[in-house]
This record gives sequence, structure tokens and C-alpha cells, in this order.
Amino acid sequence: MNLAVHGLEGDIQEANTFYEDKHRLQDGKPLWGNVDFMMANPPFNVDKVDAEAIKTDRRLPFGLPGVNKDKHVSNGNYLWISYFHSYLSPTGRAGFVMSSQASSAGHGEKEVRRKLVETGDVDVMVAIRSNFFYTRTVPCELWHFDRSKPAALKDKVLMLDARNVYRKVTRKIYDFSPEQQAHLAAIVWLYRGQQSRYLGLVHSYITRLNAEAQGADATLAPLLDQLTQSQVALQTFSKSISALTDAPQPVQENLTVLQAALAEQSQAAQAFMTDRSGLVTGLQAFGQTVAASGAQASTDNATQIQLRQSFDKQAEAAKGLVKQIDLLYKLASRSAQQAQALAAQLSQHEGKSDNDAATRAAADLLDRRAVNKSLKQLDDARHTAVEQLKACAYTHRQMVWLQERFPKAEMQDVAGLCKVVNRADIEAADWSLTPGRYVGVAPAEVDEDFDFEQTLRDIHVELADLNREAVELAAKIAANFEGLGV
Repeated sequence: MNLAVHGLEGDIQEANTFYEDKHRLQDGKPLWGNVDFMMANPPFNVDKVDAEAIKTDRRLPFGLPGVNKDKHVSNGNYLWISYFHSYLSPTGRAGFVMSSQASSAGHGEKEVRRKLVETGDVDVMVAIRSNFFYTRTVPCELWHFDRSKPAALKDKVLMLDARNVYRKVTRKIYDFSPEQQAHLAAIVWLYRGQQSRYLGLVHSYITRLNAEAQGADATLAPLLDQLTQSQVALQTFSKSISALTDAPQPVQENLTVLQAALAEQSQAAQAFMTDRSGLVTGLQAFGQTVAASGAQASTDNATQIQLRQSFDKQAEAAKGLVKQIDLLYKLASRSAQQAQALAAQLSQHEGKSDNDAATRAAADLLDRRAVNKSLKQLDDARHTAVEQLKACAYTHRQMVWLQERFPKAEMQDVAGLCKVVNRADIEAADWSLTPGRYVGVAPAEVDEDFDFEQTLRDIHVELADLNREAVELAAKIAANFEGLGV
């Protein structure tokens, strides 16, 4: 199925990989000792592999990982690990997924791991939290081998604990955002001394941030226009009702509430326009600063940090303006609802005098359909403007994440995230390759960028999943009862 879906050709044969090495390269050569790049996601924790049948397999250069009294390898994880290492050419590199239990397993598995570490080919270990698989909740680890590591790194391993790096997709599925993937890769780049790639990533954020910043005002202008239109219609209606003589007391009371709502909305709009003007000026100044930095922005860490810091205030201002925009929409919605309630009250007024007729006729001064349409357009404009401002703050936050952890654009240990260890460190830790045993625990941080709305969206996703599962379960129960004739 994989071959068909990806438009590939292959020679499919029936075999048991543990007992038969049938995999071949295109030129017919076996994988053993000839693979330059390899990726794999083998089945975890396979048991009852016949030890007698595989004990002389050349793909097991470190020996069997441990045999039980029934002469079975009780766990096949280290068979796969040994296979993958044996397949590599002298310059080969491998990356594969493995059960999180394997990196600290004891007994015969520890002995295989010790020999593997002593080759110097273990390059990077990455711990991944649970819920990254579609069908399993178990955590895992990513193992990386490199048989041509430079001499300076031959005795070292990068331990990267990414269990706190994730994006929530659904209640049961997590993944990495594109930026999170890039950040993990950037740490590996610094470990390998590839500083230019790290600086290139930060520069891409600067370029992206500048484009988002310069496009912000184009999304704010329609929002202002739509806000003004909605205010004008409601204020015209309010003034018309105010002109009525001898309006009933309930109408006057509701009119007072509408006028207060419109006044509060107008006051908030004035504050928004002032703050919007200041933000746009700051965003334009940032664009000029980026342009003035020239080529240094792509190659000089100090320049990149200065550019990011020059946007710190604008990022805070953007987040503040998002709150103002949301408040404006809520106030506009309240004013519209109050105006519609007042119009409904006017249309239902009973009486026979000329004033009573005028009161009922005043309800027609408000086009309720137009008000609803205007409110919908205001919401669309709000959404567009908010997403643009959030994009600015988000991109800025990506630079902060990298630069706060690696201020010199050089590899350094970060508590709770990464640490470069040597063979002596690994031996002292009983030859464990579990990142969490080395990186320590990060100090507690106050999340100043806590996104309440995003948290609510996450809760909504979980609730939607639970509701859907509840409906499916209820349908199954009903069907079962019907099947029983109940």
C-alpha cells in the first residue's frame, strides 16, 4: 500500500526479518554495510525471537541482547537497533523511533548498549512525550547514529529532552509545529558547530516578522471602516428615538441603556485608534531598522538579538491591541443587541394617539438585517486583524525562545532541554541513553504569553471529541439493545 500511495516500485517478498535478511539495494547489494541514510519505525517490544536461529547473524555485531530460559530473545528492540547500525556504510547515518524503555534497559540489553556507545557512533538522542502516535499513547525516543562523526564529537552524545515541546492537535494526538521542529533541528545544528544554519533560521524569522509587521495596518484599516459604519447606523437610530416626544417610560429607559453602550463603545474606539496609530508607527520603524541592518541581519548574532529586542515593545503592544479589538467587537455586539431589542419594543407598542403611531413607526428606522450583516462583517474584519497581530507576536516569540536559550548562538546546556554528554558521563549513568537522566529539570517559569483563548479552543477540541465519542457510544448501546429485542 505504501508503495502504491507514493508511486514507488518495489520487490515485495514474504519473509521474517529476524530470521532472513532479504532486503536489498537497487543494485542488488545487501543493506549490511552499504546504507548511507536510513530511517525506520520498527515494531516495539517483539518477544519470543528464537535465539538459536539468530545467534550467528552478522547483523548482530554486539551479540544477543539477552536470552531467557526458553532460549528466546525476550525483547527484540535491540535486535532492531543492532540491525540498523550494521546496515550503515562507513559514512552512514541513521534515525529511527524506538520504545522509551530501550534507552535504559538492563541486563543483556545494557551490554549491547555499552558496546554501541563505545563505537562512538551514537550521535543524538531525543525523548518524545506520549500521544505522538495515532494508535498508541506511549512515549518514545528518536535514536540517531552517525558513523562519520568528526573527531571532536566522537566521544559525545547530544541528549535532547523534547517531552515539553509539543502542539496539541486533539485530546489524543500531539505533534510538533513547524517552528518546534525547526528549533529542535537548530539545537542539533549548534551541537554540530553549524552556526550559520542557526543564524539562517533566526534570519528567516526576522524576514517573516517584518513582512507580517508591515502588513498589519492593511488589516486594521478595514476594521476601523467597519467599526465606523456600525456606529453610525446605531447612533442615527439612537438620535431618532431621542427626538420622539412623550415616548413611553420603558422606551426611554432602554434608550438610556443604548446611549450608554454607544458612549462606551465610542470611548473604546478612540483609545483603540490612538494605540493603533502608535503601533503602526512602531512597526514601520522596525521595518526601517531591518532594512538598515543589511546583510548583518543574516550572519551576525548580536545584530539579530538587537533586531528582536527592538520589537519587544511592539510585540507587547500587538498583544494589547488584540485585546482592545476583541473588546470593541463585544461592545459593538452589545450595542447592536440593545438597539434591536429597543426596535422590537417600539414595534410592539400599543396606543391610538399620533405619538403612539410615531413610536411604532420609529422601529422601522433600524434595519435589523443590515445591522446583523454589519456585525458579521465587523467580526470578519476583527478576525483578520487579530490573526495578523497574533502572527507578529508568535513569530517574535520564536526568536525569543531560541535567543534566550542560546544567547551566543553556540551550543550550551539548557536545564530541562539539552545537554552534551561524553562517554564517561554515560558510563557513570549505567550506560543509559535516556535524555531525562542528563538534562535535569527546567526551573518553573511564569508563562507571560499564556493564551487564554487558545486554551479555551483546546478545551473545546477535547469537549468536541468527548461529545462525538459519547454520541457514537450511545448509538452502539441503542443498537445493542435493539439486537437484544429490548
